Amino acid sequence: MSSSTSESGTRSRTRRAILAAAASTLARDRKATLADIAEAAQVGRSTLHRYFADRNELMAAAIVDSFRAVEDAVREAAIDQGPALEAMRRLLTAMVDVGDRLAFLFGDPRVLEEFTDCFEPDMSVPTTTGLIRRGQEEGVFDLTSSPEWIQRVIWAVTYTGWEAAEKGELPRHGVAATVIRTFENGMVI
Repeated sequence: MSSSTSESGTRSRTRRAILAAAASTLARDRKATLADIAEAAQVGRSTLHRYFADRNELMAAAIVDSFRAVEDAVREAAIDQGPALEAMRRLLTAMVDVGDRLAFLFGDPRVLEEFTDCFEPDMSVPTTTGLIRRGQEEGVFDLTSSPEWIQRVIWAVTYTGWEAAEKGELPRHGVAATVIRTFENGMVI
């Protein structure tokens, strides 16, 4: 492996660590400083500044990176495959796994309002509402609720699970099962 390949791999890992730490730290505390984010990423503040000149640049990059992480989680959950209920369980588990990213993106509506021009969702990712409609057609999901409503329930229960784990009210290893059970008790026929 050449030195430039090693450097670019290290550089890429450091950048990913900073972005993950930014999303995670800001999901918990919207007023977190760049020093807080650097500490969470286990890098010096000067290192953080070599990658991101200021807070706005870091925020924009963290939003794009977080959307990619969520899109990747949805893609990997393969929600367009198998019975809708099994696909929903995979989706909910995947959403719990990227709970920090979701809380960062959607916990404060101002985040997306201020940075709407920095991302473009991947249209090749299967949609949650598509899965919900399929589940309704299969007779699995509540037909009296709109797909958009059920999608809001998914985001709400996922966020609530993440928040409960953050507050120590629910063990992290039990979040996905609790989220799935709560969703199924409310939306599955």
